[in-house]
Amino acid sequence: MTPLPDCFCPVDGTRVPTDSLAWCCPVCRGPLDLDFAPTPATLKSLTGRVNSLWRYTECLPLPAPSVSLGEGRTPLIPLREGVSAKLDFLMPTLSFKDRGAVMLAELALRLRPRRVVADSSGNAGTAVAAYCARARLSCTVYVPEGTSAKKLEQIAAHGARLEVVPGDREATARAAREAADEEGTFYASHVFNPYFLHGTKTYVHEVWEELGGRLPEVLVVPVGNGTLLLGAALAVAELHAAGLIDRRPALYAVQSAAVAPLARAWHDGADDLVGVTPAAPTFAEGIAIPHPPRARQILRAVRESGGTFLTVTEDQIRHAQTDLASQGLYVESTGAACWAATRETPLTPRTAVIPLCGAGLKSGPATPH
Repeated sequence: MTPLPDCFCPVDGTRVPTDSLAWCCPVCRGPLDLDFAPTPATLKSLTGRVNSLWRYTECLPLPAPSVSLGEGRTPLIPLREGVSAKLDFLMPTLSFKDRGAVMLAELALRLRPRRVVADSSGNAGTAVAAYCARARLSCTVYVPEGTSAKKLEQIAAHGARLEVVPGDREATARAAREAADEEGTFYASHVFNPYFLHGTKTYVHEVWEELGGRLPEVLVVPVGNGTLLLGAALAVAELHAAGLIDRRPALYAVQSAAVAPLARAWHDGADDLVGVTPAAPTFAEGIAIPHPPRARQILRAVRESGGTFLTVTEDQIRHAQTDLASQGLYVESTGAACWAATRETPLTPRTAVIPLCGAGLKSGPATPH
């Protein structure tokens, strides 16, 4: 079996063997990165490969999947002049989180823990539950009270044990991390575990391939914990280092105005979060993260790309969801955030791609509170 690359702490450099079940830096308790710098395949060499994200095997730290559900290779369609949407809600569990969840399940399968735990506002938990079911791994998913009933139904249908935590998303994360410290437990964290980021980066590899070996000038990404944005930054770095793109696209990070700690830090010119952002109700529940653990990395990635942060109001989210549905695309309200940020914003002559991250059936239409 191919040896697993080690993890390391991006803050203090502490190294952590992947096979230790450690889920964070033992010194600062922060998220980990992966000591892995692959070289992607050329466009021509991708011809005839498996029709899933595993076609980018050179760039994945876990080759030869055993629990794949055919995730990846979602369509890219035009929305208006210069702006296209990638339909990641057409994944097996109806959200982009499958890209990272399959990596976590593959990793857990190799480590053989007693149980797997995850925390989520819904989509990540659903994806982890599905791939753990595929891998025949015992799974417990912690969710905050108020999580969409449809998402809870989907998690339970995959056989995962549900733990509904009183309080907000932060309280849920704390409960899961306490459980993660128990012996024999694998924490399938889409925030702390870097394997998840190496799954989400395939989003950009697919865009690059679909556009014939190039990327748009702007990648617009919804940001809560930042897993899709940081994965995108990884893929851009890999493609650029290999000489497969000659310029890096700007990363435009989108947050709900109701819960926008990163946008606030950005506009204050800060390198990390500023002050305290209280949890607040928003249609974009999937990105309502008051204190993202990878905040410094997210802000740095946007800054180095020449990008920016955008915020959207509840009315903008609601109207964007309705507008997408009128075009045949029914996505959940969080998934409409990027269209809310770009549908009336002139990007011309810049080209952009936005992700539609989750299906509308997961949470229903956005209706006024």
